[in-house]
Amino acid sequence: MKPSRTRNISILFQLGGLVLAFGFVSLILLLIDADPIQAFSLLWEGAVGNTTRIASVFVVWVPIVLVTCGVLVTFTAGLWNIGIEGQITIGAIFTTGVIRMFLDTPVNPVLVIILSMLAGMLGGALWAVLAGVLKVFSGVNEIFGGLGLNFIATALNIGLIFGAWSRPGVASMSGTEPFPEVYWLPTFQNFRFSWYSILLSVIGLVVIYFLLQGTHFGLRLKAVGKSIKSAFRLGITTWQHMLLAFLVCGVFAGLAGALQVVAVYHRLIPSISSGYGFMGLMIGMLINYQAIWVAPIALFFAALNIGGIQLPIVMKLDSALTGVLQGSLVLFVLLMQGVKQRVLGKQ
Repeated sequence: MKPSRTRNISILFQLGGLVLAFGFVSLILLLIDADPIQAFSLLWEGAVGNTTRIASVFVVWVPIVLVTCGVLVTFTAGLWNIGIEGQITIGAIFTTGVIRMFLDTPVNPVLVIILSMLAGMLGGALWAVLAGVLKVFSGVNEIFGGLGLNFIATALNIGLIFGAWSRPGVASMSGTEPFPEVYWLPTFQNFRFSWYSILLSVIGLVVIYFLLQGTHFGLRLKAVGKSIKSAFRLGITTWQHMLLAFLVCGVFAGLAGALQVVAVYHRLIPSISSGYGFMGLMIGMLINYQAIWVAPIALFFAALNIGGIQLPIVMKLDSALTGVLQGSLVLFVLLMQGVKQRVLGKQ
């Protein structure tokens, strides 16, 4: 079969998965006596209805892009880095810790912001490598190890917010004391998003694309992911590449956590990871681990997240409906990919 025809068939099956996902959510809406057309219109209006909402979409887009870039590396190596949520949280904790350390010192705030973000990347990397060490040297499946580390990171975060870093005389789920504005990453006009965050995300996308597509390291990672035994026989140091995959993913997750602190919330909050790690995993599966699709699909998921805020306001529906749409989209696209392979006779 000609490559162009195969590509067209693949696109048709992917569009079929998209249609099935929206059809599935429409059916759920009809079962609860809600108007699907109104719900989807609200999602659109909630995401692009005005410049503030569009800016909010990009605020969400940044961490989703970063964590998706990270999970693509571990996916390529055949690893399920479920612990990425914890890596985001630890990155945020490290970032907050560095800023708190310099609050009462005459150090240049710009330098403090840079150091805090580097600390966040370091924290995410260390937490990811810990999951890798458990996998490589102790035989602990990365899924179970990652889930355990997620719980520890969350407990540590809550403990610091209500303990050592608690606001004086206040026990609040709103987080730690907000940092002075000099320690905030500059934002665009009166909107919440920062051009620096966008720039870092774009740089991360470019780095991951060329790392996986145009380097020997990326080729070795693919070999490890396809067959660890065959890669070992070819002379590839499989355990080192697995740890490096965790390390790179942790750096991106830690950066996402750092930006949540210095660019969005300006403090440490209990739900600092906001589920972006799991969303990155879903997007990675949805795009079949192809870095070229990270930016547009992440933008679509970010728009759903922001647009979903309108559902409880107008229709009295839970905003979790957007999560149902995101999950069903992944499910049906993967299902259609399986059907496509059977139709085309591929294994």
